[in-house]
This record gives sequence, C-alpha cells and structure tokens, in this order.
Amino acid sequence: MDVAVKEAAVARFLHAHPEVAQAACDHPALLGCADADWSRIPGCPEGVPALLRGLLDEAAGPEAMLVLENVLMNSVFHVSAVMPTALPFLIRLAAVPDIAVRPDLVGLLVIAAELSSPVDADDERQVLMFGKDSDHPERAWCRDAFAAHAPALRALLDEGTPPGGLIGADDRDCLLRALEPQRGPS
Repeated sequence: MDVAVKEAAVARFLHAHPEVAQAACDHPALLGCADADWSRIPGCPEGVPALLRGLLDEAAGPEAMLVLENVLMNSVFHVSAVMPTALPFLIRLAAVPDIAVRPDLVGLLVIAAELSSPVDADDERQVLMFGKDSDHPERAWCRDAFAAHAPALRALLDEGTPPGGLIGADDRDCLLRALEPQRGPS
C-alpha cells in the first residue's frame, strides 16, 4: 500500500472520528507519543498519534486498528518504517486491560515480532520472501524496540490470563523471543 493510500485512509478515519483527532494524548500508555517526530519517518502519514489515541476509544478503536495496521505494514511480509516508533505505544496499549482492541493489538505485536526476526542470508527462500536485512533496517529497529521494552511486554505475557485469551503457545514463544536482543546475520 503506497503512502497516498495510507494518508487517505487516515484522513477518512479522522473525518469520521473528529473527537479522536481533538482528544488529549494524556493516557499513560501514550506517554511520549506527542513528542515522537513522526514527520521524519519515511512514509509516515500525518495523524498516527490520533490513530493510537483512537485505539483507546471503544467506538472508534476497531476502525483505528484497521487503519493503523495498514500504516504499520508495507506488505504481508514487511513492516513499515513507522512500526519501530509505534511499538512502545502498542506494547503499552496492549497492557491496558479494558481496551476493546486488545486482542488485535497483541496479534499485531506477534506479527511485528515475527517479521522483525533476522533473515538468514544463506536461506534463498527467506531472502526471496522477506528480503535481506540490509535492505530492511526497520527490522533491526523493531528488534531494538522490543528489547528496550522487554519489561512491559514480559509483564503483559506474565499476566494470569493471556490478553483476550487469544495468545497461543506459538505466539507467546514468538513474543518471548522478541524480548531478547538479536543480532541480524552479518
């Protein structure tokens, strides 16, 4: 999905939910969101902070989630350059117990963890599907973000019940692997 399509989707969301665009960014999970320099991220549509705020709104949350997923993914195999900056907020939002889109947030974290895993440069199939790590620095940046926010993600995974009851063993293992600093192939 190209940048213009992402921009248009964000604009449609903000038009449909003006209250989200005007809301204060004062939720603890979004601490620092207003300070992030979103405009310097290649391909980042204006309005990402409003989408993140929208996740907290029970009515707007599901639509905000759909738009945000499109913004954070370049394709089914590639996260966008926006994902590493969004990850700390996604991790903290996934820990909010009463958020309507919590299972979707956890699912997005699993996808980000899986797609940010290092690609074995000697595995032709992996390189064909995912590209070389050197061509996708956002993967290493995501790995760094997961490692930097390991305590928050570990707390989420250590809850008595998995969020939404939807974390299977494989997804849990994927998120646990994302907690450890990983080196990309040389």
